[in-house]
Amino acid sequence: MIEQGKETIRFMTLEDIEAVMDVERDAFSTPWDPAIFINELTSNQFAQYLVYEVEDNIIGYCGLWVVMDEAQITNVAIHSKYRGQGHGERLLRYVMAFLVQMGVLKLSLEVRVSNVIAQKLYRKMGFVEGGIRKNYYADNLEDALVMWVNIDE
Repeated sequence: MIEQGKETIRFMTLEDIEAVMDVERDAFSTPWDPAIFINELTSNQFAQYLVYEVEDNIIGYCGLWVVMDEAQITNVAIHSKYRGQGHGERLLRYVMAFLVQMGVLKLSLEVRVSNVIAQKLYRKMGFVEGGIRKNYYADNLEDALVMWVNIDE
C-alpha cells in the first residue's frame, strides 16, 4: 500500500471495523451496520476496502466493487475532524491509481444532490455527471447524482 510520513493507505481488515464505524457514524446519517462490512470483507468477491490512517488512527476509508474493467465506489468517507485538509483527495487519487493497476477503465459513484462539497472534489478528480437516481437515499428520499470517470486516460 502507501506510506508517506504519518499517513498510510492499506487494505481494511476485520480488526479495523470498529474504527471504520467511528468514521461511518460521523459521516453518514444512516450508517451501515458493522455486519455489512464483515460481509463485504469476507463474502463479497468483488469488494475491495481501503482504510486511510494518520498516526495509526483510521480517519477515512473507501469501499469499492470491482467487476471486470469497471468499479463503483460503494462508500467513501473522511472523519469530519480531518476534512478540508486534502485527505479525501489523497485517498481518491490513491484509489484511482490502484484501480488503474487492476485494469479498471471506468469508476462510478452516487452522491447526494445536496452534497456539493463532495461533488466539487469528484469534479476536480475528473468525474462527470451521468444521471440522477430518484429517491435513492432511504433516510430522506433524497436523489443521488450518478458520477463517473474514465480512469484509463
